[in-house]
Amino acid sequence: MESTRPQRILIVDDDSAVQVSLALLLKQSGFDALCCDGPQQALAQLAAGGIDLVLQDMNFSLQTSGDEGLELLERIKERHPAMPVLLMTAWGSIALAVKGVKAGAANFFTKPWHNSQLVELIRTTLELAASSSSRQSRQALDSQYDFSGIVGNHPALVRVLATVGQVTHTRAPVLILGESGTGKELIADAIHRNSLRADRPVVKINMGAITPSLFESEMFGHVRGAFTDAKTDRKGHFASAHGGTLFLDEIGEMNRADQVKLLRVLQDQRYQPVGASHAEQADVRVVSATNRELAELVAAGEFREDLFYRLNLITIRLPPLRERRSDIPPLARHIASTVATSYGLGEVGLDSAALEWLSAQPWPGNIRQLRQTVERTLLLAGKAQLTQADFLANGAVDEGAAHKLGVDGMTLEQVERHMIERALGQHDRNISRAAKALGLSRTALYRRLERHGLAAPGADTAP
Repeated sequence: MESTRPQRILIVDDDSAVQVSLALLLKQSGFDALCCDGPQQALAQLAAGGIDLVLQDMNFSLQTSGDEGLELLERIKERHPAMPVLLMTAWGSIALAVKGVKAGAANFFTKPWHNSQLVELIRTTLELAASSSSRQSRQALDSQYDFSGIVGNHPALVRVLATVGQVTHTRAPVLILGESGTGKELIADAIHRNSLRADRPVVKINMGAITPSLFESEMFGHVRGAFTDAKTDRKGHFASAHGGTLFLDEIGEMNRADQVKLLRVLQDQRYQPVGASHAEQADVRVVSATNRELAELVAAGEFREDLFYRLNLITIRLPPLRERRSDIPPLARHIASTVATSYGLGEVGLDSAALEWLSAQPWPGNIRQLRQTVERTLLLAGKAQLTQADFLANGAVDEGAAHKLGVDGMTLEQVERHMIERALGQHDRNISRAAKALGLSRTALYRRLERHGLAAPGADTAP
């Protein structure tokens, strides 16, 4: 009987100690390993064929900019588009690794690595690559999975949905990354809806809204008498999600003390309600999401590395709306139809000029901003056919809106500080009102105040 050859992994690193260490780990784990020192050898090995995955360093000389690594990644993706590449880097170069992932790498890991975690990452990456080797259309995916409510046919979105389909039947934790308003919750819903846990509950938690003093009670529950106000037993979120899915939104807003408590449960699969004498089983599938770059938070010491690896076995990156402009017309029509139905307005359409204009806008707030714009214009215009003039007349964003914000030349951190200061000024430094205006919880706003070195206002006045 013909035996199946072991999967072959190419190690690209100019450090012989790294080559030997990785090759030994791979062979012990049932893989074949090939080693080379730099880009030219790597490309020659790939051209010869028989490689299933690449482990690639980001630097191959005394220069540590990472440009060589990014250039090699680009050449690999040009010549072998389906080849999965895992980048290896140090935490000091985490931003470079993130850039590489956005450029097409499957994921990254850090030196020094944790052997079992790296092997698990390699196996998962190979499985996903094998499943996606034949690209499926949106129509084909819809015939297999329930992606209702997710509108669009752009290749970037279709790739996301294909990944969702591949991971739904596993228990693997999923980390969803994307800017605010890109639809991370919709993806989390799709993962649960298509999973073997679909008939069990999905419990959604805004992690930025849980105060540290209530974290254990909220997440794990408490028994009567555990503390002064505990007059009855209370189920926590883990118990409520038993057998189902736990969606941890704004995971990047957790403080480090609470991160330790969450990590312990994810490691042991058990939790203990506050005041209880015994632990309970945590049979949940964890899906988390954040609009922040979690790996960069790890590098900055704001997020635990071990928890990061527990959460991101599968990482899904949602493209911003500006990178899938062909989906804007169907999204706008879908939003208009949904809003019209909810308000009992009958059929509503958008003319071609309006759709073309909407497609050209920057949409920094992504789908959420598009939805708000279409809904407001529909309600204020009071017409069955919306035009470009209707959007302009009712305060829609225009092409010069980004310049009107007065943020040219500012970094993202500076923009965030600027917006927080403006919100506090506009709301007489009332934390509750400012947080609501910014779309944040009070806890999340306090953390941002601390991060930007801004003085927190005193006690809120009555709202």
